[in-house]
Amino acid sequence: MVILFNKPFGVLSQFTPEGGHPALDTFGFPPDVYAAGRLDHDSEGALLLTDNGKLVKKLLDPKFEHPRTYLAQVEGEITPEALKQLSKGVVIKGYHTKPCKAERAEQPENLWDRVPPIRYRANIPTSWVRLTLIEGKNRQVRHMTAAVGFPTLRLIRVQIGNIAIADLQPGEWRIVTEQVL
Repeated sequence: MVILFNKPFGVLSQFTPEGGHPALDTFGFPPDVYAAGRLDHDSEGALLLTDNGKLVKKLLDPKFEHPRTYLAQVEGEITPEALKQLSKGVVIKGYHTKPCKAERAEQPENLWDRVPPIRYRANIPTSWVRLTLIEGKNRQVRHMTAAVGFPTLRLIRVQIGNIAIADLQPGEWRIVTEQVL
């Protein structure tokens, strides 16, 4: 069984609450499923859960390079130069990230409100970037956008492989039948 979950902001990608943050144990998942990967508590969006240990191993093994797509709301108007840098890979914490797909995006029409909302500053605009990565280092998208001068304010994973979050609202989940890899 594979479940697509729209992880809300502030929720941990584990079944045990910790540090005052709620966890996956409160969303009514079937027994014996586990998160196939992680999404930081301050990130939102697509998280897969499964009872298939082989699938978890495959999803977490970097050699399979499965794509993950994110929408990042960044501080400032993202430039073509920054997008080019992101697509070629950037150095974060001494590591050069693999090339990725990076493009300017419009704010999604069906975007839910984040609670709490991102910080708002009237004199600093924000813009959206769509990034598709084939690796998943800790807080990678946030480090990448900061490295090119555009700190991430909000991060939403919208797709894992060919499974898109679509109209799934935060806290909602569904069993998926699509082939993950």
